[in-house]
Amino acid sequence: MPIRLDDRSPDFTARFAAFLSMKREVARDIDMAARAIVEDVAARGDAALIEATAKFDRLSLKPETLRVSADDIAAATAACDPKTVDALKLARDRIEVYHRRQLPKDERFTDPLGVELGWRWSAVEAVGLYVPGGTAAYPSSVLMNAVPAKVAGVSRIVMVVPAPDGKLNPLVLAAASLAGITEVYRVGGAQAVAALAYGTATIKPVAKIVGPGNAYVAAAKRIVFGKVGIDMIAGPSEVLVMADHTANPDWIAADLLAQAEHDVNAQSILLTDDEELAGHVERAVEAQLATLPRAAIARPSWNDFGAIIVVKSMEAALPLADAIAAEHLEIMTADAEALAARVRNAGAIFIGAYTPEAIGDYVGGSNHVLPTARSARFSSGLNVLDFMKRTSILKCGAEQLRALGPAAMTLGTAEGLDAHARSVGVRLNLP
Repeated sequence: MPIRLDDRSPDFTARFAAFLSMKREVARDIDMAARAIVEDVAARGDAALIEATAKFDRLSLKPETLRVSADDIAAATAACDPKTVDALKLARDRIEVYHRRQLPKDERFTDPLGVELGWRWSAVEAVGLYVPGGTAAYPSSVLMNAVPAKVAGVSRIVMVVPAPDGKLNPLVLAAASLAGITEVYRVGGAQAVAALAYGTATIKPVAKIVGPGNAYVAAAKRIVFGKVGIDMIAGPSEVLVMADHTANPDWIAADLLAQAEHDVNAQSILLTDDEELAGHVERAVEAQLATLPRAAIARPSWNDFGAIIVVKSMEAALPLADAIAAEHLEIMTADAEALAARVRNAGAIFIGAYTPEAIGDYVGGSNHVLPTARSARFSSGLNVLDFMKRTSILKCGAEQLRALGPAAMTLGTAEGLDAHARSVGVRLNLP
């Protein structure tokens, strides 16, 4: 049964705080195991990568078979259902249009003293894209990661994807082809993250690693951060649905289960001011679970981590929504647009009953790689800027240095950094 909370209960504040601190994964053992794998790949390269792949994916590889060949990618694409490939093309094109609007502009200006300042944007030189495999394969994740990188101008994009028992989803390879990725390796898990970060004889290292994965992938990304950049530490998926009496309980139930079917640790939450709606939704979830193909995953997710929170009003729901800071926030209320404008913390907001989160997962155009585990309080979803760097520019002439130099020397001396002051003074013939 899902967790039930009611803001009229005297213990609501304590129970809501406990709900927010609920752990959906056990991290300590995972971190230790991931660190051992990362250190082994960093030390032994291909040999460790191949051993880990044999152990975890039950796939025997050689250095020459780590990479998926161009012929394999072409054959996989040709084997796909044309209708599905067309849907991927639609998604790719919409993702590109959306992300092109995020491209930043260089700036150069001269201030009143004549000092030239500005900044210049440049693409990260090489990026590794992690694409999940295993219980579900996600060609959409290929596009969500690769298209913004292409838009940003990244020159080398490397994709890693696990192939359990040697099986790769053809649609994942088709998506890679549609996105223009030619360097693909059939490895996954912490070992693939380590290979991207440290490099092996076969896989050259990258500068940044992006893309969601399981708990071991998240732990490995945390471990290699600093050696390379990362996008975020992605946890289990989550959705928060804010709904009032105008909402359709069957639609809400379908959206809650759309998240629950991702992972037994996924979380689906209903936040409503209508107790009758809450009951209808709970019954609708049970009815839909009876026919859901992935019910073996969705049911424990809903029973262990699902929640129904009843509040006095949607006004009272707003601070709770900001505290939850959900990865996905759906708003199905009479005044959905007005409520959405007042939400501060959410990875993505889906406004109105006709905007199911699944549209954002696939063909909306916005990115589906989003902050989880309340990290939307301080971070954003994957975007073009994740694949770019901003370099500051400063230029002084002799006149400008004479105007600014004395103050710089004063501050250098005040901080006890005499060489700083001297580096200015020597240009101005000052002691």
